[in-house]
Amino acid sequence: MDKIPEAWLRGPVDGVPAQLQPVAHALIQAHEEIALIMKDFPQSKLWEQPAGVASVAFHLQHIPGVLDRLFSYAQEKEISHVQLKYLSEEGLEDPSITKERLLENLSNRVIASISFLKTVLPDTITEVRTVGRKKLPSTVSGLLFHAAEHTMRHTGQLLVTARILMYKEEG
Repeated sequence: MDKIPEAWLRGPVDGVPAQLQPVAHALIQAHEEIALIMKDFPQSKLWEQPAGVASVAFHLQHIPGVLDRLFSYAQEKEISHVQLKYLSEEGLEDPSITKERLLENLSNRVIASISFLKTVLPDTITEVRTVGRKKLPSTVSGLLFHAAEHTMRHTGQLLVTARILMYKEEG
């Protein structure tokens, strides 16, 4: 069976403005790569931190949290108490959290993020938004592209950590 092309080589994502296609493609690619490596990843290794790096579970919590927060800023929303609580709990080991629950949360956030991209009017992507308590300036496109970049950065870290842990288990 032929491997499917990466997301950016499959054409435009329906309904997403042309300027935001790279954001949608990055989110889709990250989601697919994570789902693939996590398919055979053991639940027992979720919280392990080889060489002190962040655990796979942390990345699976952090990616949807970052998407939620950055997309909120893009919508001119302040971060809620619920979002701040989620942020404070990212990476805190909780053996009751399952791989399936983490993956479902990630899937839901990617779907919600792409749905939001479909609502963005192209003439608004240069509008200024503020970020954080210090109200630092960015733009709608700056926030959305950073969300995609940050997602891919943590996806790469998750993939390497997962491979190391799986290799250790096999080896």
